[in-house]
Amino acid sequence: MGLNSILSKLFGSKSQRDLKEIMPFIEKIKAIYPQIEQLSNDELRNRLQGVRLEIQQTVSDERERIATLKQSIDATPIEHRDKLYNEIDAIEKAIITKLEEALDNALPEVFAIVKDTARRFKENETIEVEATDFDRELAVTHDFVDIVSNKAVYKNEWEAGGNVIKWDMVHYDVQLIGGVVLHKGKIAEMTTGEGKTLVATLPVFLNALSGNGVHVVTVNDYLSKRDSEWMGPIYMFHGLRVDCIDKHRPNSDDRRKAYLADITFGTNNEFGFDYLRDNMASTPEDLVQRKHNYSIVDEVDSVLIDDARTPLIISGPIAKGEEQLYEQYCSKVERIVAEQKNLVTKTFVEAKRLMQSADAKEQEKGSLLLFRAFKGLPKNKALIKYLSEPGVKASMLKTEAIYMEQNNRRMHEVTDDLYFVINEQHNTIELTDKGIDLITGDSDDALFFVLPDIGSEMAEIEKSKLSDEEKQAKKDVLMQEFSIKSERVHTINQLLKAYTLFEKDDQYVVMNNKVMIVDEQTGRIMDGRRYSDGLHQAIEAKERVKVEAATQTYATITLQNYFRMYNKLAGMTGTAETEAGEFWDIYKLDVVVIPTNRPIARVDMNDRVYKTARAKYNAVIEEVEKLVAQGRPVLVGTTSVEISELVSKMLKLRKIPHNVLNAKLHQKEADIVAQAGKSGTVTIATNMAGRGTDIKLTPESKAAGGLAIIGTERHESRRIDRQLRGRSGRQGDPGSSVFFVSFEDSLMRLFGSDRIVGIMDRLGLQENEMMEHRQISNSIERAQKKVEENNFGIRKRLLEYDDVMNSQREVIYARRRHALIGERIGIDIVNMIYDGVENLVNQHDDIQDEEEFRLDCLKLFGVDIQLEEGEIKRTKTIDLVEKVFSLVMANFSRRADKLAEIAYPVIKRVYEEQGKIYENILIPLTDGKKLYNIPVNLKLAYETQAKEIVKSFQKSILLHTIDEAWKEHLRELDELRNSVQNASYEQKDPLLIYKLESFGLFKKMIDAINYKAIAILMRGQIPVKEGETLREAKEERRQDFSKYNTQKSDIMDAGQQDTREKIHKEPVRVEKKVGRNDLCPCGSGKKYKSCCGKV
Repeated sequence: MGLNSILSKLFGSKSQRDLKEIMPFIEKIKAIYPQIEQLSNDELRNRLQGVRLEIQQTVSDERERIATLKQSIDATPIEHRDKLYNEIDAIEKAIITKLEEALDNALPEVFAIVKDTARRFKENETIEVEATDFDRELAVTHDFVDIVSNKAVYKNEWEAGGNVIKWDMVHYDVQLIGGVVLHKGKIAEMTTGEGKTLVATLPVFLNALSGNGVHVVTVNDYLSKRDSEWMGPIYMFHGLRVDCIDKHRPNSDDRRKAYLADITFGTNNEFGFDYLRDNMASTPEDLVQRKHNYSIVDEVDSVLIDDARTPLIISGPIAKGEEQLYEQYCSKVERIVAEQKNLVTKTFVEAKRLMQSADAKEQEKGSLLLFRAFKGLPKNKALIKYLSEPGVKASMLKTEAIYMEQNNRRMHEVTDDLYFVINEQHNTIELTDKGIDLITGDSDDALFFVLPDIGSEMAEIEKSKLSDEEKQAKKDVLMQEFSIKSERVHTINQLLKAYTLFEKDDQYVVMNNKVMIVDEQTGRIMDGRRYSDGLHQAIEAKERVKVEAATQTYATITLQNYFRMYNKLAGMTGTAETEAGEFWDIYKLDVVVIPTNRPIARVDMNDRVYKTARAKYNAVIEEVEKLVAQGRPVLVGTTSVEISELVSKMLKLRKIPHNVLNAKLHQKEADIVAQAGKSGTVTIATNMAGRGTDIKLTPESKAAGGLAIIGTERHESRRIDRQLRGRSGRQGDPGSSVFFVSFEDSLMRLFGSDRIVGIMDRLGLQENEMMEHRQISNSIERAQKKVEENNFGIRKRLLEYDDVMNSQREVIYARRRHALIGERIGIDIVNMIYDGVENLVNQHDDIQDEEEFRLDCLKLFGVDIQLEEGEIKRTKTIDLVEKVFSLVMANFSRRADKLAEIAYPVIKRVYEEQGKIYENILIPLTDGKKLYNIPVNLKLAYETQAKEIVKSFQKSILLHTIDEAWKEHLRELDELRNSVQNASYEQKDPLLIYKLESFGLFKKMIDAINYKAIAILMRGQIPVKEGETLREAKEERRQDFSKYNTQKSDIMDAGQQDTREKIHKEPVRVEKKVGRNDLCPCGSGKKYKSCCGKV
């Protein structure tokens, strides 16, 4: 008996312990429910409003205190405001804690009210209540409520997702359990058909009463719109506002209102992109989101795990950098791929001949040739089929082990004759010398595609007797050559991947002359997503469609870091238990398995294993034919568009009617799913995961045995297989599931163990024979676990890199928000000036030249500081900093007052003469180098005696300098991320190098922002001559985000770290290193020598 079994016997299983903790809440709900049931409709609504008011009043004192503090800020000197803001932040945290306690106390009563509301809608065609202003407002825009005299009449029928639905649901006890789990900020795993959408109404309703907003996140816009319309009336009946962001354009007033609703539905992508857009906004009016309070994620595994490899990116067009090389080198790559195919075909034919020989040496040579063919084109269909024959794969694996031993010492004997070598598992391709010679072809330069050895050549330059200027010139030429050639090699590499590893109608489709990625998990087209690092452009060149231009990243975030911003996060899915470890490691989310309302009656059969794919598909068709004859509905799950179309063709040959649901035909999804439960209906679906619509069986289908699930191969993830199985057997319905597997399937080829091959060979399996074996099923599960671990590693690595950027992003976005709103801008400017003074004093600590220090102060701060000879040497650093800071601040305040003093007479005259005509005006300001037109509210400028002009100037300058510096910083981080990968060759951790170097880059960026902003602010003046009039500022339009691209850049493998198509520049080098006694840049709070720098 294992340790886990012993602990379970002693303390109960995790599921039992979770339920034990939740059951007291369920008992309280049941206890209060009879009392709620007796209330009239109006009393029920009033009861809920009373609870809502009670919850709000628990924090009324704290909210009043915040309002008082905010009113006192303007009258408080800048140096003391920081204390007020810290107090406000502390109170806001206390409010979150107190509200959570109040919601816990209200849970039983609110859950009972929601359940009884659902019952009343189910049992009554109409519900009549006293009409409120909110009811009247609803009646104008929604047809499920009518106003008759002073009564509001709610119907129990309305349109949702394009279909008219009649409310027929009331919460079961297990759904109440699920509701408590979600309220507690955990993941509820509920089997398909158990009513996850209804479960969400309970915690959504409860948490909406806090007034801080609830976000319900779905995987696609169809579900977000449908669920908001489907569940909306239940919420609205009690006066809660419901909206869906996917119904409105980005940055529109309607989307802004959607975020102000009590309950906001939307897709994960749009929530994330709105956050990024908010942090690119130029006025407070452009902001759409509130603080991130509580979020429930539907299909949480799909959003937080499957989509976690795809960072959200907003990018914009930039001037063309390097020449578009993809189309130029396409013909060269086509030639080398054709040559490789010919070579592999000949090698494979010779390998087969030799392996059939009776001579052991010839067999050994044949096995070597077979391994060479495999390294050249592992997806060759004839090769894949031959490897499924008895003894063949075992022989090749034995040869592979010989040549890979001692760190691939003899591997060159296998690969030297090839043009390029493919590693399908790691998704990489490497050109051989033979391949480079072929691609170089007729070029005059034999080293056209050979990268120079930077290290040795730099050393040679340093050793030479050239002058410093000549050395630098040679280094520049060398770096330019390296940059050009690395771009060539990169382009060829990506084109080779496009031609050999990516297949049309499998990983992508071509629609409307565009290459569109197919989501491997759901089979949906991922509109807007592009492969990273130029791979998408390579596929575009291969398919002869327009190659899109390069872009520059303006803002980016991973979904992991976006969702970790919520005060409370919860999720629901049918399959989370297999990924429970990742949910806890990344999000600190616990997974609770919710029991089913009725026992599952579905029969899950053993995998049926075949030798070849052809035999497997023939068996699938025969099984479908047999099941249709029995009158059962059949769902055939496939892993790609190509396989779904193959199965469809085979069914057509047998004249079996069927529907196809894949990436190309997803518009028909709702209609196809609605028909899928009818007797004898066959539906082919590319990965049903995340479809979000239950297949409901007809009485005839139930009598025949229920829905039959047929999987045409095992997916890389056990979770996706469980999701496919879960489509059958909902709410205790009968059903069955079975997977058909062949040794030619991708999972078996790439990750199948030697043990599987050995079993196959011992049993002597013939092509059309079927095998069911426990060891085979175990081996398949082990292969899936291996892939899951690999994918988790990729996601975790992506997060580790983004965590470095995230701490920097939080600092920049907070400073940007301060500038945008204007509340804390004064404190930020004071801190910027202090940091600038401190840096300047530290720079001159060693020089100790008073005249030079004086000139630098004049240049940066516009202040002429008189120092006696030797004063720098005599004065303590901190004292000198304080002295200079005081002088600079006095000058800054004087200039601000002077600017307002000069502007006010003009403002006064314009306001008194034309104040009724103009609302906003443009004030021209200059720092002597550039003219800035600052929009200012005329009335506010007049009432503040032109001080509003100074504030607007400060806001505009800070926003401009932060945005420009952040964009450039993102580019530098991208370049750095690429360059640090080479550290692995030196047995160093690239991530650690990235942390250290990025910290230096970030400090350099902050210094640059401070320097530029201070320099402009210290020199700001109005260049208006006497008698000149100011221009009217046209009514400010919303910021136009249409010129920016929103995309999810697909991360292909662990080695491919970049997240977007780049314009390559020379690698960024940071001279200043972190000292051993400095705080570690990873954010641990420890000294560097005791943390990441520990030897």
